[in-house]
Amino acid sequence: MLPDPQRFLAVAGRRIARAEGADQAVRELYRVTVPDLADGMFVYLGDRSPGRSEPERLELDGLPPELGGVMGGTPPRSRPVAPDGALAALLRCGRARGRGPDDVDGALAELLGTAIRLPQGNRVLLAPLRAPDAVVGVAVFLRRPDREDFVEDDIALADALSAQTALGVREDTLAAGPPAAPKAPDEDRLRYVGAATRRIARGFDTDEIVLGLCRAAVPTYSDAALVYLRDPLPVGDERPTGPAVLRLRRTDRLKGPGAEGLVWPAETVDDEQDDLDASDWSEVVPGGALAEVLRGVRPVFADTPPTRAALGELVGPDSALNDWVGTHAILAPLRGRRRVTGAVVFLRRPERPAFEPADLLVAAQLATHTALGVDKAVLYSREAFIADRLQRAMLPHSLPRPTGVRLAVRYLPAAETARVGGDWYDAIPLPGSRVALVVGDVMGHSMTSAAVMGQLRTTALTLAGLDLPPQEVLHHLDEQAQRLGTDRMATCLYVVYDPVSHRMTIANAGHPPPILLHPGGKTEVLTVPPGAPIGVGGIDFEAVELDAPTGATLLLYTDGLVESRLRDVWTGIEQLREKLAATAQLTGPDRPPPLEALCDEVLDMLGPGDRDDDIALLAARFDGIAPSDVAYWTLEPEVGAPGRARRLTRQALAGWGLEDLTDTAELLVSEIVTNAVRHATRPISLRLLRTDVLRCEVGDDVPQLPRLRQAKATDEHGRGLYLVHRLARRWGTTRLGTGKIVWFELGGSGG
Repeated sequence: MLPDPQRFLAVAGRRIARAEGADQAVRELYRVTVPDLADGMFVYLGDRSPGRSEPERLELDGLPPELGGVMGGTPPRSRPVAPDGALAALLRCGRARGRGPDDVDGALAELLGTAIRLPQGNRVLLAPLRAPDAVVGVAVFLRRPDREDFVEDDIALADALSAQTALGVREDTLAAGPPAAPKAPDEDRLRYVGAATRRIARGFDTDEIVLGLCRAAVPTYSDAALVYLRDPLPVGDERPTGPAVLRLRRTDRLKGPGAEGLVWPAETVDDEQDDLDASDWSEVVPGGALAEVLRGVRPVFADTPPTRAALGELVGPDSALNDWVGTHAILAPLRGRRRVTGAVVFLRRPERPAFEPADLLVAAQLATHTALGVDKAVLYSREAFIADRLQRAMLPHSLPRPTGVRLAVRYLPAAETARVGGDWYDAIPLPGSRVALVVGDVMGHSMTSAAVMGQLRTTALTLAGLDLPPQEVLHHLDEQAQRLGTDRMATCLYVVYDPVSHRMTIANAGHPPPILLHPGGKTEVLTVPPGAPIGVGGIDFEAVELDAPTGATLLLYTDGLVESRLRDVWTGIEQLREKLAATAQLTGPDRPPPLEALCDEVLDMLGPGDRDDDIALLAARFDGIAPSDVAYWTLEPEVGAPGRARRLTRQALAGWGLEDLTDTAELLVSEIVTNAVRHATRPISLRLLRTDVLRCEVGDDVPQLPRLRQAKATDEHGRGLYLVHRLARRWGTTRLGTGKIVWFELGGSGG
């Protein structure tokens, strides 16, 4: 079963609904179902006759070559459908069926014959392609023998997607067929309204819905359609503020014989933007003619002075469209669930028969479905915006600048989702100038996945602050995921880099392995323990320690970068490794590629079909800290420790040529060591690091963190941290398992 069936159905159904024609609809059905829902799929289409409700013969509509090899041969290209056979019964039932409770062996034998090799168990589905008025074919879904059986939710998804595909195939059949016999006007209008409203309902955003209205109306119903919507569109129950302003969002018109009689030149027709002789903006004046028409809700002809005045207010008083009055123009308000959101104008050429009173009912149906669709699209867009802002608020707003490593990051939401998912990344400074690099991926794409991602990231930040080993961090994340729910699973890669020792420690929880780009251009997929995803429970995570050469680049990423419906994860990892190697060759073996440019090059490897999932990419360039730039001492917690710390600091800075920082560094080191001596019972550590700044670290065995406070004039103590705060470029404290570290920085651009 898919982790998020509702999201999958929404995205997949949208892609199929956008398809133009039967062939593209079938191709989109294959693309959205393989490999997520099934490992293989092929389609038989029926007789391409507009007047037939059940096919007499099915024709194979393409078969992937690799599927034919797995099945031991190619299925028959054409199969008759016996009216009283098992296959015909399945087509008439109208729903997808599989083996098990719904045995379809008889229908499979009629369709494919007995020579075709099929997987055992309930791993085969037959789904009729059933449009509202006809069965247009059947889809066959297959899963590998090593994959789980289809369950009821999978069958429901296959059923829904097959029905969506059938609509596209059926509409293509009707469009390509010969003209139908004349029908009664009322029956013809009902068929038209049904097809038009289905086309409007396909849209997911405002532009698609308005486009669907225009394409449904022109030229069948009218020769032109102008759609005005409120700007801005109100959302939900919120009350609009200020005057109601309508903006022209879409215009469509008819090309062809007679178009030269329109008030606009035919050669200016453009699918995206029309240059109609109409105002782009219109303010609805309270008490005015347009306001009265919109308040009336029902469509009206422009055949009375008030409605002609309303049309003039909408399209502009100087527009030539004001000449199109009478029953050749219909003005229809767009009323959603709570309020009027706009208006649409339908126009017919003067030489064409005028609208009839019954056409007002058609206009009302078109306008109502459009307005409801706009309401849905506005709410959907607002929810997507909120979800996107929520997820981005959960991700780091900026990356830290830890000593000895440079960082770059990229985050891309999935192209076909509501821009919300469970991918996250982080870089967390640790004691001793180390840094933790984290990349994770919560399974699924929904608000729930984003919420779980935020909780796991917060937990990881807390655990990193305790300076736990990487494998322990993953162990506690696993426990947290189990507390959140039995289906809250995620993958995670946790890396701790030490710029002093030039080593990194890596623990993995079911995540794709990192890739290391060596200074000379060699690329290596690091061998790390694979581990199980977070949330499985009962897993002992392992950590491995590896070299982190100076100048090397470590690339952490989520599976959206390397896995898609077009390639498996290991193929994608190898392509990523080759891309890194090719990029490194551009700058030569002596100079690594710039970090930001490297990230952009990596993302360029994505093709048009590769954006099925969110992508998080974290790149770390290891600069390291040379041994000559590190000074370390151990001091006994005695009265003479502050004086010795000052002398050692002075000597180290003299050797580094940093005499201008000596006085300040001696003072601050003395204050911090004095505080440590007052409370510590074990030796105190003093470490100086020279990079682009001077970093001083004092460690002791007291877990309580010092607190900055304002000392009174009579206090003998309490001014040490105040001096550090005033004189240091930056300073901070970090709690360790056996004590704490107090550090400060001098030099650079701030000190």
